Amino acid sequence: MTPEILLFALRLLGGLLLLLFAAALLWTIRQDMALAANQVASRQHARGRLVIVTAGDSSLEVGQAFALLPVTSLGRAPSNTVHLTDTYASNDHALLTLRSGRWWLEDLGSSNGTTLNDQLLAAPAVVSSGDLIGIGRVTLKVEFE
Repeated sequence: MTPEILLFALRLLGGLLLLLFAAALLWTIRQDMALAANQVASRQHARGRLVIVTAGDSSLEVGQAFALLPVTSLGRAPSNTVHLTDTYASNDHALLTLRSGRWWLEDLGSSNGTTLNDQLLAAPAVVSSGDLIGIGRVTLKVEFE
């Protein structure tokens, strides 16, 4: 075999190995992106809902439901997950969070306080399905899937 043919064969083999490496790299990146997308989707997937039981003088309707996310903020500010238009609600009133498989309700230093089953919330408390959360003149029922 002549040196030119050997050199050509080595170049061809090197090119094929480079293409194979690039294809394996692209496949790995695609698999990693799909896994990351699934993890993000599962974190953002609703895990229950809050249903309006009493709406007070807000623009909310009885029976209206809001999806519960792992971190669900409640208050008058439009940036909250659950935007309450009640004038007795603070801008950032309360927070519902999923921690270690349990839901916790926390008042964020609101002016009028937050109630859980008609009891004023003094410290973060575990929330169960069927519990009633009071914010201003709005009452929300917790329903888990």
